[in-house]
Amino acid sequence: MTVPNVLLSGIVGSTAYGLAHAGSDIDRLGVFAAPTELLHGLHPPKESHVSSAPDHTLHEAVKWCRLALGGNPTVMELVWLPAELYEVRTPLGDELIGIRTSFLSAARVRDAYLGYAGQQFRRLEARGDGSFSADTRKRTAKHARHLKRLCHQGLGLYATGRLAIRLEDPEEFHDFGERVAADPAVALPLLRFYEDAFTETRSVLPDRPDEAAIEAWLRRVRAHFYPTGGERAS
Repeated sequence: MTVPNVLLSGIVGSTAYGLAHAGSDIDRLGVFAAPTELLHGLHPPKESHVSSAPDHTLHEAVKWCRLALGGNPTVMELVWLPAELYEVRTPLGDELIGIRTSFLSAARVRDAYLGYAGQQFRRLEARGDGSFSADTRKRTAKHARHLKRLCHQGLGLYATGRLAIRLEDPEEFHDFGERVAADPAVALPLLRFYEDAFTETRSVLPDRPDEAAIEAWLRRVRAHFYPTGGERAS
């Protein structure tokens, strides 16, 4: 997949968390800027480009910002990665990393992370009592790992204002996945524990994100990729 004007891109998902195993897919996520003049036409450019083998998702700058403002956990990973996991970094991409806390607000982080964790739990519920195929058990363990990860990372972000991508004890999450694969009922107490923990934790995050900082960054992106003097900015 060739997309021009990539501002920031890196390896996310299980590899970034430390949960990957032999044969795991490598997921990449990035943000790109559409040429500014195309945004004013009758048919605006695509806001996302997605490919598989390898798995790579690129969101246009404004879409990425909207998703991040909503607290989307997957999108938010991009600006909190360890340095060695970035594959493309540009000055505008570094600026985006620099304003990453501007996207955060207490209610949106809580609702987004618990919401995504709830989705994982409903997938587990739909699988019944654990008497299913080996392939389904494998998928169940994966959903359970990500349920626990979302709860853990989300509460950490809510409490500290920082998103820790790498898990300190990946084996703990693998063990939980296997327990849930054997008995899906194990997942509910964990979800309830984190729901209570969010309620009892005083967040350091503001009530509202800093949209002015985000708007200013987007305007710098648009200015950079607007033709001047008959030539397109590079």
